[in-house]
Amino acid sequence: MTNLYTAEATATGGRSGHTRSSDSRLDLHLSVPKSMGGDDGPGTNPEQLFAAGYAACFQGALGVVARRQKLEVSEDSTVTARVGLQKSGLAFALDVELEGHFPGLSQEQGLELMHAAHEVCPYSVATRGNVDVRLSVR
Repeated sequence: MTNLYTAEATATGGRSGHTRSSDSRLDLHLSVPKSMGGDDGPGTNPEQLFAAGYAACFQGALGVVARRQKLEVSEDSTVTARVGLQKSGLAFALDVELEGHFPGLSQEQGLELMHAAHEVCPYSVATRGNVDVRLSVR
């Protein structure tokens, strides 16, 4: 394998702290959602960051797969990632739903594209076997 890029970020204060990337392009306050016993402050949280990263990465993988399959995917296509945090005993786990929207493609074509992208997306590869990931098309 050849490393193409390495991202680096540092967090302080845990879920109600702060995180910043080494190049300062990402510089965010963190807050704990009310449903998790937090103050629901103005900051983001790790699940939102994971959802944003997964959605963007998956959208990129869809483009790669569509080009390989010579499929035309509208610029209006979207991927929405919903990331849940679950508790099981003393452990925590993530739960993910990826929903695609592909104007101009049938539901079947969209779902086939989603499954193909799920095979190559780095987030999907990293979570495979560890995180329940469901794919859907609206």
